[in-house]
Amino acid sequence: PTVTSPCKILKCNSEFWAATPGSHHLGTEEAPEFCTALRAYAHCTRRTARTCRGDLAYHSAVHGIDDLMVQHNCSKDGPTSQPRLRTLPPGDSQERSDSPEICHYEKSFHKHSAAPNYTHCGLFGDPHLRTFTDTFQTCKVQGAWPLIDNNYLNVQVTNTPVLPGSTATATSKLTIIFKSFQECVDQKVYQAEMDELPAAFADGSKNGGDKHGANSLKITEKVSGQHIEIQAKYIGTTIVVRQVGRYLTFAVRMPEEVVNAVEDRDSQGLYLCLRGCPLNQQIDFQTVRSAQATEGRARRKGPSLPAAPEAFTYETATAKCREKLPVEDLYFQSCVFDLLTTGDVNFMLAAYYAFEDVKMLHSNKDKLHLYERTRELAPGNTAPLGGPPALWVLLLCLSQCWLGLL
Repeated sequence: PTVTSPCKILKCNSEFWAATPGSHHLGTEEAPEFCTALRAYAHCTRRTARTCRGDLAYHSAVHGIDDLMVQHNCSKDGPTSQPRLRTLPPGDSQERSDSPEICHYEKSFHKHSAAPNYTHCGLFGDPHLRTFTDTFQTCKVQGAWPLIDNNYLNVQVTNTPVLPGSTATATSKLTIIFKSFQECVDQKVYQAEMDELPAAFADGSKNGGDKHGANSLKITEKVSGQHIEIQAKYIGTTIVVRQVGRYLTFAVRMPEEVVNAVEDRDSQGLYLCLRGCPLNQQIDFQTVRSAQATEGRARRKGPSLPAAPEAFTYETATAKCREKLPVEDLYFQSCVFDLLTTGDVNFMLAAYYAFEDVKMLHSNKDKLHLYERTRELAPGNTAPLGGPPALWVLLLCLSQCWLGLL
């Protein structure tokens, strides 16, 4: 079933931004039109207020509207049509090039030291997680989970079932909160969900707000409705969000210093990009894949899983994934796994774009491909960790013989 939120704040945000493509620092002659767009924005938020009560982006938008109304002396009464304002010329205050040095990570944090060590984390498909330490896991994680939680930003994903009656999940919602930072940026919230990939923050802006270094945080739309990129130069971070088919993918490049900037590391147990998925949420997809290859049909987490809408055999899934992923690494294996469990060819594209993002964001080009699964098995799990049992028996015998000789 289609999983959509009844809260339509993203639609309100998109409409407001479409009506005000320029800066919010306007001349006197443009203020009436801007106020008209603001009133339309406020009217839209009121229409969706009942279904948005617990939505962070909604409350951020409401407060943002009130602030902008005061700043521009807008009356709450008046026309609410949405005129499209002209774009302001280059050099407007939202495109400052004279940001203070503190708002450029490489210049400020590492002025007298070596270049920072960058790390990568990505989440895609059904869902597969690559952590900052290059471990690769396949997880259940249904519902809302924190991907990143440090002193500078929070990222939370919501994963929902792909098929009725199945525990196969994919990311349907993403919330990113950039925390206010010195004279660089105000707090900004970015939120995306299925069929809503905005090219602006929740308050309609495209950068860090009114502070002097606002342009050190910036959203760029690469492909409308499919691919956005967020540059946070003040923390040396790049984030890529895509919608592939119905679901979202996430990828980030972040300095190790920022990754580990947490006040209480003991409380970061659910920070997935840093710690990985909890053991009880991990899936040994290679063992499942072997069963799928043998049985020739999609099976996952038990025999009760309904048949996928499109019947991929192991052979056809492998051939399909090889079209985009010629190297049989874990991205390729994830692709095969997802086609067998969902029957949705868009999951092949999700794996492909996830690897494209790794090529762009990962600082160590020798670590682009991963081949070994990295799941730590809980006690009692019978999935094999190494080679065939006969090899272990041989090694044990040799060790005993050596001890006998000693």
